[in-house]
Amino acid sequence: MSYESKVFNVMIASPGDVASERNIIREMLYEWNAVHSRSRKIVLLPVGWESHSSPEMGKRPQEIINNLILDKCDLLVGVFWTRIGTSTEKYISGTVEEIEKHIAADKPTMLYFSGQPARLDSVDSEQYEKLKEFKASCKDRGLYETYDSHSEFKEKFYHHLQIKVNEHVFFFSENEEPFQEVIYASKTQIPQIGGEARILLKEASQDNHGTILYVRTFGGTDIQTNGKNLIPEQNARVVAQWASALNELLNTDLIVERGHKGEVFQVTSLGYQVADMIEI
Repeated sequence: MSYESKVFNVMIASPGDVASERNIIREMLYEWNAVHSRSRKIVLLPVGWESHSSPEMGKRPQEIINNLILDKCDLLVGVFWTRIGTSTEKYISGTVEEIEKHIAADKPTMLYFSGQPARLDSVDSEQYEKLKEFKASCKDRGLYETYDSHSEFKEKFYHHLQIKVNEHVFFFSENEEPFQEVIYASKTQIPQIGGEARILLKEASQDNHGTILYVRTFGGTDIQTNGKNLIPEQNARVVAQWASALNELLNTDLIVERGHKGEVFQVTSLGYQVADMIEI
């Protein structure tokens, strides 16, 4: 049965190194809608420059994003890892500009900083130093949250989102009282998998058919997907590690076996969701 709801736009603000978190935020917003939308008569709509902007000339790019998206948003979720983003004319990055303008408009803002490990050769030291400065500047201006894994981020964000929508006056009409509702844990579980399993799943998700071939011959063992053989050398230890990675994906329902010979596997719907959250 249809019902009327008020739509709140939720802007996802971040540099380009947290694509997994952006996907998690969208998934959690959709899950909140599925669980709470009918009772609260509210819909939370995720918006971002990649999905809600269009080509336009005559103004600086960040100003266009601000006009098209930011100014129309009600809640902003900001996420950082190792980068601060590209500077604008007035701010150290476009993401920071979005956050500062949203706060200045007295709208609710949720800010997260990742503590996940990163490869040193992938970290821009100048970007990271600017990020640390911005993070330090936030300490005296409110509360932000940190996390050490994607699963922890998912759990924290979904919990915080419910609190924010239940208690912040921005989400209530003039005569409404804060909504007393049970805080639910997310039903979307993100399996924890090891390094080789992460690589294998990510590669398989990019294969045209989402297929993994496990080939064992007298000449050795191959695990093939996305046009690659992921076993770099026929060393017993290395082969065992990749075979274990394959079993790990199978046991966590991220892939399924096709046939009965243990040679062909395919990425599941959950597998694609998890793969989208993996940064290699």
